[in-house]
Amino acid sequence: MAVQNKKQSAPEPLEKQLWKAADKLRKNIDAAEYKHIVLGLIFLKYISDSFEQHFAKLSEGKGEYIGADPEDKDEYAAENIFFVPQDARWSYLQSQAKQPDIGKLVDAAMDAIEAENTSLKGVLPKVFARDNLDPASLGQLIDLVGNIALGDAKSRSADVLGHVFEYFLGEFALAEGKQGGQFYTPRSVVELLVEMLEPYNGRVFDPCCGSGGMFVQSEKFVEDHQGRVNDISIYGQESNQTTWRLAKMNLAIRGIEASQVKWNNEGSFLNDAHKDLKADYIIANPPFNVSDWSGELLRNDGRWQYGAPPAGNANFAWLQHFIYHLSPTGQAGVVLAKGALTSKTSGEGEIRKALIEQGNVIDCIVNLPAKLFLNTQIPAALWFMSRNRGSNNQSAGKFRNRSNEILFIDARNLGHLINRRTKELSHEDIKLIADTYHAWRNLPRHSALDAESSENQQALSETQPKTYQDIPGFCASVSLERVKELDYVLTPGRYVGLPDDEDDFNFAERFSALKAEFEAQLVEEEKLNKAITENLARVKL
Repeated sequence: MAVQNKKQSAPEPLEKQLWKAADKLRKNIDAAEYKHIVLGLIFLKYISDSFEQHFAKLSEGKGEYIGADPEDKDEYAAENIFFVPQDARWSYLQSQAKQPDIGKLVDAAMDAIEAENTSLKGVLPKVFARDNLDPASLGQLIDLVGNIALGDAKSRSADVLGHVFEYFLGEFALAEGKQGGQFYTPRSVVELLVEMLEPYNGRVFDPCCGSGGMFVQSEKFVEDHQGRVNDISIYGQESNQTTWRLAKMNLAIRGIEASQVKWNNEGSFLNDAHKDLKADYIIANPPFNVSDWSGELLRNDGRWQYGAPPAGNANFAWLQHFIYHLSPTGQAGVVLAKGALTSKTSGEGEIRKALIEQGNVIDCIVNLPAKLFLNTQIPAALWFMSRNRGSNNQSAGKFRNRSNEILFIDARNLGHLINRRTKELSHEDIKLIADTYHAWRNLPRHSALDAESSENQQALSETQPKTYQDIPGFCASVSLERVKELDYVLTPGRYVGLPDDEDDFNFAERFSALKAEFEAQLVEEEKLNKAITENLARVKL
C-alpha cells in the first residue's frame, strides 16, 4: 500500500470562500461601492431568515401562537423581529435572481422594508439598479449569499450571517486601504481594548463609532464569558452617514439594540448627541491628529477640565470628551496617535500633566506595533483611563488602589504580518497584554476571594491572572513621581527598559563584529569586480 506523503490541506473557512467568490463578481466596481451591495444583501438575507423562522411558528399556530396571523406586523415587533413584506422576502428575490430587472426589485425590497420598520428608515442601501452592476453578476451574488448558512438550523443561521458580515467588513476595509480605515478598526485592536476593559454590564459608549465594531465585540465578550448580553446598553455617535448605516446594519444583524446609536454630520464636538450620558465604559478609536475639528468655536467649552485643546489638533479634545462622559466609576480604553504621549506644542504638555496630576485618571499606556491600522502609518498607542483609581474602589472587591502609579506596556514587538503592509495581534498577544494589565490592576486573589465558597474560589482562581511583576523590555509599573521626573512623557519605552537578554549588550564587541563583516564584504566585492574585468578583457580579445 503506497504511503501518502502529501498532507491534506484543511478546507478554507466558509467566510474566506464566500469572500473570494464575491470579490470575483466585483469586476470593475470599486470596493467602496461594492461593499454596500454585498453587505446589503447579507443583511437582507439575515432579516428575511429571522422573519421566515417566526412566520413558520405563527403559521403552525401552536401553543402561544394559536390563532396568530403570520402577516400581522405586531406579532414580529413583539419578538424584536423586523417585518419583511412579501416582495422583499429572500425566497421571492432569489426566485427572480435571473431576471434583467433584479436590481430594481432589490432596491424596491429595501424601500419596502424601511417603510415597515421605522428603526431602519434611511439605513438600507438602494444601489442595486446602477448601470455598472451587471444584472447577471447580481443574480450570481444573490445565489451566493442565499447559500450562506444553508443547511444550518435557523437559530444558527443568524450567527453565521453575523460572522460573515463582520468578516466582510474587514476584507472591504483591506480592499479599500486608506479609506477603509475610516469605517473599520482592525478586529485585533478592538478585541484587545475589550479584553482589557472587560465590559460585563453597564453603559458602553463610543462617540466615533464607525461601523460599530466596539459594540459587537463588547457583546461577544459578555457572551464568551457567560454573562447576560441584556446587561449592556449601547450608546454611540457617528458623523459619516454612510458609515452610520453600516453600523446600524452591523448591530441589527447581531441582534443588538441600536436606537441610541445616532448620526449627525456635525460630529461629537459640535453636536454631542448624548450630552447627559455618564458611561461605565468608553471604547473608541477617534481619527488621529484632526486639525479641522472646530476648536476655535469651542475655546470655553465645559468639557475642557484640564485645559483648552489646541485648535489645530483634536487629540486632547477627544481625551477630555471621553473623560467628561465617564461615570464616577467609569473606565475608558481609546486609541490615539503616539505623538500625544510626548507632544508639548500648543499647551498639550500642560494638559497631559493635568490629566496625570490633577485628574489622576491615566491607568495604563500600551505602545502598539506598527502597521496595525489600514488608513494610517502613524504610530499608535492605547490609553486606559479610570475615574476611580483610589482606595475606595476596593469596596467593589475587584480593583486595588493604583492612584500613585501608571502601568506601561511596550507591545511593539508583538503581532504578525497578514500581508505585506498590514499586521494583526494574535489571540496569544492579546491575552498576554490583557493578563498583564489585569494582574497589575486587580486585587490579589486572596483579597478578592475572602468570604467566597470553595467552588467560587476555584472558579475565580482559574480566571484571574498571576501576580504582576515588571518584565524588562515589556512592562513596568511606574510611580507618578518617576513620570514627573521625565516631564510627564508617557512613552512606554522610556520606562520599561531593555529585555534581560539585551542588558549585557557589548557595544564595542558588536561594532568590531560589524566592522569585520563589512571588510569581508569589501574583499568579496573587490574579487567579483576583478573577475568581471578579466572576463570582459577576454571577450574583447
